[in-house]
Amino acid sequence: MGYFTFFKAIINFISPYNLGLMAFSMTLGIVVGVLPGLSATLGIALLTGITYSYPKETAMVIMIGLYIGAIYAGSLSAILINIPGTGSAAATCLDGYPMAKQGKATDAIITARIASFIGSIVGLVCFIIITPLIIRIALNFTSAEYFWLGTFGILICGSLSSPDLPIKGWIAGMIGMMLSYVGLEDIGAYERFTFGIPELISGVPWVPLMIGFFAIPQIVKLIKGAKEFEMMKQFKETINILKVIKENLKGIVQWALLGVGIGALPGVGENIAAWAAYGIAKRNSRYPEKFGTGVIEGVMAPEVANNAAIGGAIIPMLALGVPGSPPTAVLMGALMLHGLRPGPMLSIENPTFIYEMGAWLFWGTVMLFVIGMLSAKPMSQILKVPPKILAPLIAVLCVVGAFSVSSETFDIKLLIIFGTVSYIMDKYGYSAGPLILGFILGPLTDANFRRTLYLANGNLLSLINRPISFILFLATAFILLRNLPYFKRAK
Repeated sequence: MGYFTFFKAIINFISPYNLGLMAFSMTLGIVVGVLPGLSATLGIALLTGITYSYPKETAMVIMIGLYIGAIYAGSLSAILINIPGTGSAAATCLDGYPMAKQGKATDAIITARIASFIGSIVGLVCFIIITPLIIRIALNFTSAEYFWLGTFGILICGSLSSPDLPIKGWIAGMIGMMLSYVGLEDIGAYERFTFGIPELISGVPWVPLMIGFFAIPQIVKLIKGAKEFEMMKQFKETINILKVIKENLKGIVQWALLGVGIGALPGVGENIAAWAAYGIAKRNSRYPEKFGTGVIEGVMAPEVANNAAIGGAIIPMLALGVPGSPPTAVLMGALMLHGLRPGPMLSIENPTFIYEMGAWLFWGTVMLFVIGMLSAKPMSQILKVPPKILAPLIAVLCVVGAFSVSSETFDIKLLIIFGTVSYIMDKYGYSAGPLILGFILGPLTDANFRRTLYLANGNLLSLINRPISFILFLATAFILLRNLPYFKRAK
């Protein structure tokens, strides 16, 4: 019955109005994802108010289209100018940008597009078919598991971003965690590390942080007119995408299922999925030492995973009323504004809504494939813009992006501060990726660590006294030990 309803919803969607609306929202999502400072979360938040007076079906089509488009498009700026348009595209920078410097920007963009399409399809299939299984897995996670998951994510990200000296990546991740602790803490709402600055009571704003640490060093390089940008004026399409898919089919399945699984964990989302898939791709590769120099798997893995996580993140949002990622958190608010209550009662109050959501995801995926393929070559032409013109344009967009969220000049000051710190870190080989991930996962690890100890009256064994938490503890310890000098010598 459910599958019949799903296919019926797909057919009922076909109309010039719906398809045109999806194409428009998809294009808008690509623009939002490409521009530094904007994100799927911000785009959905802005559209929530605008679409309030629309029927819920129309509003959801617009927001789903923007969501899928923005997650994909973040990879475009990551590949072209080494500035991820969204947090989930940060891992794509590691190999996408080196490919662009080698004159293979079009190849990288096409790879990202195909990978996004595959990931979205797998996420959709899992959303429709194995939702109950994914829900049971997510329900097995308690505070201890979330603490170890967050810690594991920061350590593996630090290890991958600084393979020669992982401690640099770990230090960057810890700095990001410390920044995330600024403001009111999650359990008792006590004020921490604000130093009497009222603008920091609600925490360090996300957009100025991301722009400052990712964009500013790149703008400085553009202004200096580094020779590496001259290498990117020639574009060649040399990739045989079918051959690449065939050679990496096993990996694609792993990355996609990983993305769905991580996306289905409440509060985790696309960012961790992308980094985890990149780590698996590097670990299983025949040439792991080449990762970071422009290998095709380094682009494909995070893009498959972060788009598969879209379907996964919607699962707990609809079934449990717990969003799987920041964009779905905003999407859930939009659903509630339109009179829908995500959670166990949704399938009773609106029996067809889950399958309608699946139909919107299907058409969004199809539309993205078409629009993404048509825009691959035109988007790669951005690298032909002279650095003297491109750098000021990016700088203006960064300032506008930082200011647009709350319209506070304080955010611009933070942008300058974070940009200066990022430039210094970049000169000494400290990556911004672990810092951003540490900032995202900081509240998750902090609140769940303290909640676990509070419920166990301070007993540290409560962090590892469950099978899942113990497995995650062992994985975290392995990542830590395998990068220590003694362990390397023993190996």
